[in-house]
Amino acid sequence: MVTNLKYLILFFCFSNFILPQSKDILQKESELSSIKTEIENLEKELTSKSASQKKSFEAVENLTKQNYLLNKIINGLRSEIKEKDNEIKKIEKIITLTELEIKSLQDNYAKYVVAVYKKGQYNELESLIDAASFQQVIMRTYYLQVFSTKRGEDLIKLQIKKEELAESKSLLKKERNKKVALIEKKDSEKKVLTQKLNERNRALKSIEKNKKELNKLIAAKKESQKKIEQLIVELIEKESKENKEQIASTENTARDKNKIRDENTGYEYDLSTSSFASFSELKGKMIWPMHRGRVIRKFGENKNKLLNTVTLNYGIDIKAEKDKNVYCVGEGVIAAIDWLPGYGNVIIVSHRNEYRTVYGHLSEIFISEGDRVKSGTVLATVDEGVDGYVLHFEIWSGRDKQNPEKWLGKK
Repeated sequence: MVTNLKYLILFFCFSNFILPQSKDILQKESELSSIKTEIENLEKELTSKSASQKKSFEAVENLTKQNYLLNKIINGLRSEIKEKDNEIKKIEKIITLTELEIKSLQDNYAKYVVAVYKKGQYNELESLIDAASFQQVIMRTYYLQVFSTKRGEDLIKLQIKKEELAESKSLLKKERNKKVALIEKKDSEKKVLTQKLNERNRALKSIEKNKKELNKLIAAKKESQKKIEQLIVELIEKESKENKEQIASTENTARDKNKIRDENTGYEYDLSTSSFASFSELKGKMIWPMHRGRVIRKFGENKNKLLNTVTLNYGIDIKAEKDKNVYCVGEGVIAAIDWLPGYGNVIIVSHRNEYRTVYGHLSEIFISEGDRVKSGTVLATVDEGVDGYVLHFEIWSGRDKQNPEKWLGKK
């Protein structure tokens, strides 16, 4: 009865461990399948276009969105590889501890064997006969029984630990193989991403001087500016709602109250910025999001000489020179990663004091939503546009747009 109860308890323990994992795996597989389907549909749409249509703004946007989706797959794989690394470290720690336990058991048993060898076959009966009193007989009998039992238990424990070690080593091998498979899969997706980026850049070259297509680009950017503002407002409202719903009574609840649930993936992101350094103090000395970049479009109104149009810029556009990396300008948390027509991949970082920074025109992305980042963290690489490698950069204080040039430090 006791044995059956023991196995019943073990069953429930493992069930509680396995079921959440299985649910998480199914969720990831479902999300991956959905992304793959979207990429396939975009590819079919592009393939159905004529040769001239493949040299249009729509074709460029199609490929840009495919790149965004491929980035999502690659970042998902990066997260899985990171998780696998943590699992491997845990197993390696278990193996180290098990090996130490085995060594201790073997050393103790070796000491016993050496003692027997030195004293010869001195048996338990001789020990009792040599006793000086009846009380000593009783004590020796007790300790001999305890010693004998302990030796037997040590041998059983040694065998169990050896079996545990073999199982842990087998599991470690499996996890390492899974990690290798994930890395190979990630590298394969990166090759596809590179191919798509090259394909997009070829399509981009064909619209660089086409006024009709460039006007489409400007119109798309106008709409996306509104979308960025909308995303900022949504983040403010979500965080405000979470703050009102829960009261911070302990450090843990203070962190939990800032967790925002992504309705698409079901994942929760901790968007608390209270532990970060003050963002407002960076004004006038902030690092540049692109090293050695130069501003080619300023905050506010900008005139396009080729199209003879005036556009409103919510941030600034910085042209890269040699370094194509995009750096986070201050300590924060990745609040959103999205794709927007005209701006491609966009990252929004939440900082302390209700500040947010926006990075647009991105190529390969190296972070995921919910990641906590420091000033100088490489977020992504800049993508190529009609003006070359140009980063779109914005700073928001609550719902108010800021002029980034007033914040950036002098070069």
